[in-house]
Amino acid sequence: MSAAPVKAPESGTTGVFGKGRAAIAARTLRTDRWWVPPAATVLGLGAFVIYATIRSFVRTAYWVDNYHYLTPFYSPCLSASCVSGSSHFGQWFGHLPMWIPLGFLVLPFLLLFRLTCYYYRKAYYRSVWMSPPACAVAEPHAKYTGETRLPLIIQNAHRYFFYVAVIISVINTIDAVDSFHSPGGFGLGLGTLIITANALLLWAYTLSCHSCRHISGGRLKHFSKHPVRYQFWTQVSKLNTRHMQLAWTTLGTLTLTDFYVMLVSSGAINDPRIIG
Repeated sequence: MSAAPVKAPESGTTGVFGKGRAAIAARTLRTDRWWVPPAATVLGLGAFVIYATIRSFVRTAYWVDNYHYLTPFYSPCLSASCVSGSSHFGQWFGHLPMWIPLGFLVLPFLLLFRLTCYYYRKAYYRSVWMSPPACAVAEPHAKYTGETRLPLIIQNAHRYFFYVAVIISVINTIDAVDSFHSPGGFGLGLGTLIITANALLLWAYTLSCHSCRHISGGRLKHFSKHPVRYQFWTQVSKLNTRHMQLAWTTLGTLTLTDFYVMLVSSGAINDPRIIG
């Protein structure tokens, strides 16, 4: 059987079909299951987005008054619509309509921080936009403009979303400290451990950010003259090698923390207490 004719690249095309690249008509010559990683990424990200969106809008079972457990999807809760006790920083706003999530002040920044994250860019560029879907697999796009136009030019603002993410991590830490509570005073339960572990992992993910690494030591010409920043840069660099794992792990711990608080708040389970 004769081979299929090879289509010549069109004028002005880029990427694998651009001038100077091998003129192969097939999308790929790979025989392995190259589509599994991008498909798994779509399923993982899609599942989290659906769960987080639903939980952010339902306005139920997000606060456990006895133990001061607050789900991260509702922190900080700053409106009069928040249940009693859940507004650690006061109620700055009046009652909100149902189409506005109670965590509206930070949720957009958290979303933008994740969307512009260097690892997540790679993940959804390949899996959602298929640009490219895998190594040696032709992407379906005829043109490539990079991150020079809307909406992708917003990726360049990642550093500023990092600054906000640091503030949100501080808020998560305050929530974790507040979870060491019982009706009699100090307390410690399984929920306390889950909320605290989530806050610590969110710190690890935030500090492992490429922008954090650049801010801590990227512009230094002589590390010997800045020993403190050099040590911080060294530790951040170690975390940075685990940025992908932390990106996925924190999606899991955010879901676990919210789901656990929901179960305890709704009365579906009792929180096992270690102290108090």
